[in-house]
Amino acid sequence: MDIFQTLGWQEIVLRLGSATLAGAVLGLNRELKGKPAGLRTNALVSLGSALLVLAGVGIASGSDSVHQADVISRAMQGIITGIGFLGAGVILRDTSGTQVHGITTAATIWLTATLGVLCGAGMWKVALLGVGLTLVILVFGKPLEKFLHRKFPKLSEQGRDDAPPRG
Repeated sequence: MDIFQTLGWQEIVLRLGSATLAGAVLGLNRELKGKPAGLRTNALVSLGSALLVLAGVGIASGSDSVHQADVISRAMQGIITGIGFLGAGVILRDTSGTQVHGITTAATIWLTATLGVLCGAGMWKVALLGVGLTLVILVFGKPLEKFLHRKFPKLSEQGRDDAPPRG
């Protein structure tokens, strides 16, 4: 059975479009902050993830639900493993070796892949909730971190590699 017969054109367009939009929205946040992986990168990661899940759905269509779940879960495992390489490419260490940059962008890339998987699987409400929560974290996370560091300076020194040894 063909995936278009299983899901229909409209459902496939909706799944792929929502994945692309979810990635683009999060990527726009990264783009506006001048980060190395912006709108296009995140939109492509999410779209690619949705396409891989739909490929799994297409391969497994017409088979029993256990086989279908197995195919889709293997596609998800491959996405999560592979996306780590892309995320690692945006993590940089400064010349002094004490500061690391790009971890939030790498996490956003990983999360964007997950949103693509959700959209590919047709889990709209979960994907929408994920986009909303991610935007809250990206928009308000840094100001909250700065506030907490100002409010509790002793705690901010603990656990940092560049903090002087206590003693």
